Amino acid sequence: MKGSRRDFLKAAGITAAGATGLGIAGLRIARAEEHLAEVEAAGADRWAMVIDLPRWTELDAAVRQRAIDACHRAHNVPDFVSARSPVPEEERNVNHEIKWIWEEGFENAFPDSYHADLVEALRDAQVPVLCNHCDRPPCVRVCPTQATWRREDGVVMMDMHRCIGCRYCIIGCPYGSRSFNFRDPRPGIARINLDYPTRMRGVVEKCDFCTERLAEGGTPACVEALNEASNGNGPFVFGRVSDASVREALREHFTIRRKPELGTQPHVFYIVA
Repeated sequence: MKGSRRDFLKAAGITAAGATGLGIAGLRIARAEEHLAEVEAAGADRWAMVIDLPRWTELDAAVRQRAIDACHRAHNVPDFVSARSPVPEEERNVNHEIKWIWEEGFENAFPDSYHADLVEALRDAQVPVLCNHCDRPPCVRVCPTQATWRREDGVVMMDMHRCIGCRYCIIGCPYGSRSFNFRDPRPGIARINLDYPTRMRGVVEKCDFCTERLAEGGTPACVEALNEASNGNGPFVFGRVSDASVREALREHFTIRRKPELGTQPHVFYIVA
């Protein structure tokens, strides 16, 4: 059943690509060689993530949540949605949700990638979304204090100590990947991870590809959690663009990216076939 589903998606993708043409708004399917060529032209061996959506959707919801929880625990992401640290009545009109990685409906995550044949198997799917670590991040351009910046290896960073809380980066990000601490986040943390700093009220935070783990030769917490739950064969492939695992995942499948028409050049790729 799994093979027939993937074969169907691939056939639908090939048919749709031929009918619409690559790069035309509406489908946005591109072969991996085009993505790799972009990176190689830039002369940088940057980090990238490839997410196998058919495999992700086949996982149990508890396993998918494990990846999200692992990220949030590792980075002291507060939880004000549960009753652990309830929001006062007068503040309930404010969005206190802080998230680094979460699930979004497919059609919300990819509003310009709709095609009836392609999406049929994914139409009602919940897909993982996070910071896209763009090569041309608009959030960086609008930050007045350089509290957010792009490293040479492609990771878009966030310095909470330099953040003045203007939230221009939130407005500039077309993916909704940033969260703002309207209140002290520490009461919303069940158990503080002493190896990662907590934040203060009035700053922005987001996914940073677990740079603290990368510095020690590790992998992002979400990738590790999924691999542990899937016997080392999780739906997230993470590494340098030059890594064989990343190149193989991209070259063997059709992938899409979120809102590529904006020219941000995101480097989180989603396998759809």
